[in-house]
Amino acid sequence: MNSAKYSTPDAEGRFGRYGGKFVPETLIPALDELEKTYQEAKADESFQHELDTMMADYVGRPTPLYFAERLSEHLNGPSIYLKREDLCHTGAHKINNSIGQILLAKRMGKKRIIAETGAGQHGVATATAAARFGMECVVYMGEVDMARQAVNVKRMEMLGAEVRPVKAGQRTLKEAVSEAIRDWVSRTSDTHYILGSALGPHPFPMIVRDFQSRIGTEARKQIIEKTDRLPTALVACVGGGSNAIGLFHAFIKDESVRLIGVEAGGIGPALGEHAARFDGGREGVLQGTRTFVLQDDNGQIALTHSVSAGLDYAAVGPEHALLRELGRSEYYRASDQEALDAFVMMNKLEGILPALESSHAVAWMIANAKQFSKDDIVIVNLSGRGDKDMEQVLAKL
Repeated sequence: MNSAKYSTPDAEGRFGRYGGKFVPETLIPALDELEKTYQEAKADESFQHELDTMMADYVGRPTPLYFAERLSEHLNGPSIYLKREDLCHTGAHKINNSIGQILLAKRMGKKRIIAETGAGQHGVATATAAARFGMECVVYMGEVDMARQAVNVKRMEMLGAEVRPVKAGQRTLKEAVSEAIRDWVSRTSDTHYILGSALGPHPFPMIVRDFQSRIGTEARKQIIEKTDRLPTALVACVGGGSNAIGLFHAFIKDESVRLIGVEAGGIGPALGEHAARFDGGREGVLQGTRTFVLQDDNGQIALTHSVSAGLDYAAVGPEHALLRELGRSEYYRASDQEALDAFVMMNKLEGILPALESSHAVAWMIANAKQFSKDDIVIVNLSGRGDKDMEQVLAKL
């Protein structure tokens, strides 16, 4: 096995032909400063010690790897284990990246933090980290997402962040990212942009992946301790793709382990009815990176739809695009209704309230359990908890 093909990104921030740095010239110095600071921090024992301490004492890591016995029995398929990122402080995996990047901001002497958010969990995590370190925080959020994630908006404001509504376009995550980038261009001297997923211009896909890779590193160790073997497959939802690449990363070179990403199938197959980039999109450039993008015949970015705000985005992380091209990872879709059904089943069988994003991964597992044998082991990443989604779920049901 040629493991070198998975050693990414290259010096130019490319994952194969994906990734890169497609940004205005005014942002290049800020991105170069961020990459230099990150590489120095990786080699700095004091930085790593502070990060490890925060992960253990503040975030609550390692998160458990839980055997979902009743779900496994109900599906009559493989043994299903849940990586419980929903038990992280603030209720999702997003805090892993926000804490890591806030420490980089501190190292760079930046006092002002900006972020974008869809489901609100990255916004909450960033507002939390900014409060912890006494930094100013502004979060951009589309008006549509603010309405369907109203509780998280209040949480961010309670934490001292200013939530700025984005009224342009579809008024969801894509537009929130655009507004955050515009802000950053104007204030790079005192501001750090904590991008929330493994997206955007280099070095963000690499940095976010690395901060989220604790998920997979822990899961790999835990599953071997519990079962004395590697899993048959990993399953995770994929919006931008940070929770998925965080889980996959420690297993990429274990080619016996299937890597399965689940995109938002929405309400139908037509452009504008879903957010499945690998099942309807094509290569393009969006918000700083070359990857798979949902776009119309004229190259205009398409409207997207998902019941889960965190998956409602027109592009996917560039490393996912490479892994798919190499045949190392697989990507499927789950519909809104399948995700809602999975949300209900998880509550009733396991007493766990999953985020609607995570419910897409559970939905794929429910629909495909029969392709596995009873001897197989599957880890499903429970990337977040569903308190934030209750109002919307009740309305849908």
